[in-house]
Amino acid sequence: MEITLGPLSAIPPGEGRAFEVGSERIAVFVTREGRVFATQASCPHRGGPLVDGLLGGCTLICPLHAQKFNLETGEALSGAEGLKTYPVRLSATNQILVRIEGGGG
Repeated sequence: MEITLGPLSAIPPGEGRAFEVGSERIAVFVTREGRVFATQASCPHRGGPLVDGLLGGCTLICPLHAQKFNLETGEALSGAEGLKTYPVRLSATNQILVRIEGGGG
């Protein structure tokens, strides 16, 4: 199912915001280049809030222990556990749409 999270303008370039979607907490990031990514909101290692991390290009750095993740794939750049990613796109009116598998909502 596809969920509308809100306008792209709600997330400044180079930052992320967390959203509650059903029973899941999702982080949406907008790169300085305007690309949009969606991942799980907490770091899989120490549960750190990923939206507080540093975003550079398509790389996210966890604020708690500097673990780096590729936002395109969710892969941890050190070979550690990666992130769950979600398909995300923009509507014709620049609303952020994220696809959640199964029920939820």
